[in-house]
Amino acid sequence: MATFLYRLGRLAFRRRHFVALIWVALLTLAGVGAASAPVAGSSSFSIPGTEAQKAFDLLEQRFPGMSADGATARVVFKAPGGEKVTAKADKAVVEKTVRDLRDGSEVVSVADPFAAHAVSKDGTIAYAQVKYKVSGMELKDASKDALKQAAQSARNGGLTVEVGGDALQAVPETGATEVIGIAVAAVVLVITFGSLVAAGLPLLTALIGVGIGVSTITALASALDLGSTTSTLAMMIGLAVGIDYALFIVSRYRAELAEGREREEAAGRAVGTAGSAVVFAGLTVVIALVGLAVVNIPMLTKMGVAAAGTVAIAVLIALTMIPALLGYASRKVKPAGEKSKLLGGGRAAAARQDRPNMGTRWASFVVRRPLAVLLLGVVALGAAAVPASKLQLGLPDDGSQPTSTTQRRAYDLLSEGFGPGFNGPLMVVVDAKASDHPKSAVTQVTDDIKGMKDVVTVTPATFNKSGDTAMITVIPGSKPSSTTTEDLVHGIRDAGAGIKADTDAKLLVTGTTAMNIDVSQRLNDALLPYLALVVGLAFLLLIVVFRSILVPLKAALGFLLSVTAALGAVVAVFQWGWLSSLMGVEETGPIMSMMPIFMVGVVFGLAMDYEVFLVTRMREAYVHGETPGQAIVTGFKYGARVVTAAAVIMIAVFSGFIGSSESMIKMIGFGLAIAVFFDAFVVRMALVPAVLALLGRRAWWLPKWLDRVLPNVDVEGEGLRIRADADRRDPDADQDRELVRV
Repeated sequence: MATFLYRLGRLAFRRRHFVALIWVALLTLAGVGAASAPVAGSSSFSIPGTEAQKAFDLLEQRFPGMSADGATARVVFKAPGGEKVTAKADKAVVEKTVRDLRDGSEVVSVADPFAAHAVSKDGTIAYAQVKYKVSGMELKDASKDALKQAAQSARNGGLTVEVGGDALQAVPETGATEVIGIAVAAVVLVITFGSLVAAGLPLLTALIGVGIGVSTITALASALDLGSTTSTLAMMIGLAVGIDYALFIVSRYRAELAEGREREEAAGRAVGTAGSAVVFAGLTVVIALVGLAVVNIPMLTKMGVAAAGTVAIAVLIALTMIPALLGYASRKVKPAGEKSKLLGGGRAAAARQDRPNMGTRWASFVVRRPLAVLLLGVVALGAAAVPASKLQLGLPDDGSQPTSTTQRRAYDLLSEGFGPGFNGPLMVVVDAKASDHPKSAVTQVTDDIKGMKDVVTVTPATFNKSGDTAMITVIPGSKPSSTTTEDLVHGIRDAGAGIKADTDAKLLVTGTTAMNIDVSQRLNDALLPYLALVVGLAFLLLIVVFRSILVPLKAALGFLLSVTAALGAVVAVFQWGWLSSLMGVEETGPIMSMMPIFMVGVVFGLAMDYEVFLVTRMREAYVHGETPGQAIVTGFKYGARVVTAAAVIMIAVFSGFIGSSESMIKMIGFGLAIAVFFDAFVVRMALVPAVLALLGRRAWWLPKWLDRVLPNVDVEGEGLRIRADADRRDPDADQDRELVRV
């Protein structure tokens, strides 16, 4: 592989105009497609095989035109202090608002609070339920404006009015912190390279790659039903890996220049060596992201595949456009150790050659004290992981929104007037088509549910036209995300077995709360199979890369430490509320259900990036004759500074998304940032050299039979070294090869 990538790097360097033209054309094509495509909506949230989804599908079939998955809005009214909404003047305002709401072309129905008995016992709070034909993100702006205008008119009439539900769902905003993250990355690159031009190359290529990836996602959003968060996550991961992959290749290019090689040769060798590590690091990320498909949640699968596509583009750009841009930059990119005149006067590294760099000094210390470093690192990560033992999973609802939003204020008003469980009603669907007495079966279901613990209200059943299917709304006594409500859902479902035995009627529980419970269960069940698949495939890949059994095993165990510690930090901030004000977390609560499995996938891929980049340098030194201890020090001498810069950049990019208005994006941004910190600076920089020092030569052991079976991918560039030795013995050989190719 190193030889192939070496030739690719030299070709891109020589044919830089052609390479640059291809990438600019792709960016333009993707941009035009995104500009002409419909605005990305909310991905349809379906969970195949779950009871909640089966109930939704049954409702679509038995209640045609009901739009079971359509948007809803709860317009909540509260009378001024000392008054009631049933008073003549206030009641007139509410009734006028209901009439205004019914005028929308996308409105299916509007329930009058007074006719539907949707007034609190003390008469101070009432709500009107609005049902739409389409989902919240598919609603036309005119429908949303009409909803807001109706609410404002009621406020002008003297009432407190808030709007809950998903009808006013908005596209998440990331805020200015995303730009700050990119600015921090730029500063780190300038410090690392000592050159504005060299620092600009990774940023430029990363932005081009993300531009192509996100524009493609936007262009295909309508056709493939991609949600708005899909492009945000692709941007987050694409920026981070795009900058890092380019950073490694540019760093290796400067190192090759420092050894006296010509610029085209240096570009070829940089792509052949560091580029090989980029390919395998990218493969681990792609495997982890595409592997999310095993969860069988379409939304999560689409997010993973879209982000994986952006990573693949980042790899291709690093392998082709970076050497092309290096050709354009020419002498403006200095050899390693030199700085531009603007940032240091072009001083050479010769004056500092005798002084070991920070990476060398740190690695030498770890090699001398491996056991102490190992124990300290494991204890620190173990302490950070302690909160993960109290992890509570759930999906966000309006109760997790900031208190400044109308959705959250409506949520609080409904809890005040009708109890906390009113915000998470359960929809019980009774399929009595096979029953001889459908109405009797539905009556039995209603009576059984009324006798259950934590049930506040059971509404009368609503039958379809055929009279063989009924809907019953159940109001729990506890809030939607509580374990008590979850127990109630399971209790109703368990009662379904007895109902079926007695009446041949089938009972199904659905609604947002039941759907969230089913999603959490699906994610929990999929976590171990997903871990086995992703870690297993990456383990095999790393055996091929490092030609070792223990090095990949150590890499996987280190990842488990870092991801568990990161989950502990997420629990401490978002569930316990530690430093919540600093992170902009207004409401603590259960951790998003998909957070653990998403973090496992993404963090594993990123963790293997640093493992590949750092340890391939060590193996390169080891296979070239150095002792295990010397190889560790050599790997850190050349790789520690670059890996540190890459980690700081990735942390900065992920931290930029903590400013998002979407709680899901905020949580993922924080989780990935802290996970990269733990993995790069504790696991890869401390535990990895400590374990390798303790293992010695055993770290690179591989059974002979396996060595013969495995393909030789030559990540270390041994083929390039043999080629260079041959060229030194026969200076005309390279010219002869060029003539043969011509």
